[in-house]
Amino acid sequence: MKVILKTDVKGSGKKGDIIEVSEGYAKNFLLKKNLAEPATAASMNEALQKKQALEFHKAEELKAMQALAVSLKGKKITLAIKTGENGKLFGSVTSAQIAQELAAAGFDVDKKKILLKEPIKTLGTYTVNIRLMEKVETEITVEVVAA
Repeated sequence: MKVILKTDVKGSGKKGDIIEVSEGYAKNFLLKKNLAEPATAASMNEALQKKQALEFHKAEELKAMQALAVSLKGKKITLAIKTGENGKLFGSVTSAQIAQELAAAGFDVDKKKILLKEPIKTLGTYTVNIRLMEKVETEITVEVVAA
């Protein structure tokens, strides 16, 4: 029996997949728990169109993120932070502060995408990785100066 999965089912497939399963498995498990629906000609066509639209949107998002990564590559931002003796910072530079400075420069980057290897606690120049999405990464330079 052919069914269209409504959600990801471990061992069977992902949401939107059209799969062939035994009739007992389909009726007693997949359909009963509302994990799938019977695959009719109309529903198969609709599922195919949804899958194509989803792939198109993912491709568009990937293009946009790659363009953002190219524009960010090698960018240098400067953060003026209050310091104590010996150039030690009060606290540390966070990814939120870096994201805020990038936003001021016109780049919309979520703070969760900024990867700090270790907290920045002293003045200096640091290389920071930004992972915009899977397989799309770039680096920027962050200079921390005394305020």
